[in-house]
Amino acid sequence: MVQLGPVPDLSGAIDKCAGCPIRHRAVCSYSSPAELQKLESAKFYRNYDAGQVIAAEGEVTRSLGSVVTGVVALNRTLEDGRRQMVGLMFASDFIGRPLRRTVPFEASAVTDVRMCLFHRSQFEQILGDSPSLERRLLELTLDELDAARDWMLLLGRKTARERLASFLMILTIRQANLDKMTAQSGQVLALPLTREAIAEYLGLTIETVSRQFTALRKDGVIDLPDRRSVRIADLARLQSAAGLDQGDEQFHALS
Repeated sequence: MVQLGPVPDLSGAIDKCAGCPIRHRAVCSYSSPAELQKLESAKFYRNYDAGQVIAAEGEVTRSLGSVVTGVVALNRTLEDGRRQMVGLMFASDFIGRPLRRTVPFEASAVTDVRMCLFHRSQFEQILGDSPSLERRLLELTLDELDAARDWMLLLGRKTARERLASFLMILTIRQANLDKMTAQSGQVLALPLTREAIAEYLGLTIETVSRQFTALRKDGVIDLPDRRSVRIADLARLQSAAGLDQGDEQFHALS
């Protein structure tokens, strides 16, 4: 991740790793107390406003780390200037690749974002001395690869209804995991993306996205309190609309 500007002085307000809200799912979740102490002494925090670029595509990776709060979009730009959103990163997701010199995607804050960061060289040194950290990073990378393959299926084969329902299922399960609870009917989601951005992410038109939101509401699958939130009225029917069931490996991969 490219470090933009000077690192803010947060030495008087450094959060303890043991009390971190993403401790149970982040890259450090397997780390021992001794390993956590090393990470704690090396980390720093940075806040980004919605719309701010966190890492610029093609620039040298100077820092990397985990999303603590907020949502980050990964984007690629073609030679002719066209942009495509290729991923969304949520709380506990790790952004940046150790041992890679340049940033492969632009990372930008969709919402206000707080990051727990490490200088790349320092993190690589800690990683080399920590098998548990190395194992967890490998797991996160493989999960990301599986998610990318599932997204290829979604874009290539799923209907517009299935695409939107799958997107809502991802938000539902990720929020439940972060809150250490089970996804359930009645759960209210804050939508991190506008209708236009959702359409871009799902490979649909904004009119199609709006029609599918309306259809899911009329079918009793969701409620729409306002344009930036969704209440899951019937989780089982949302899973079915997404083409998933609880015995499906894809369902568990979302978590």
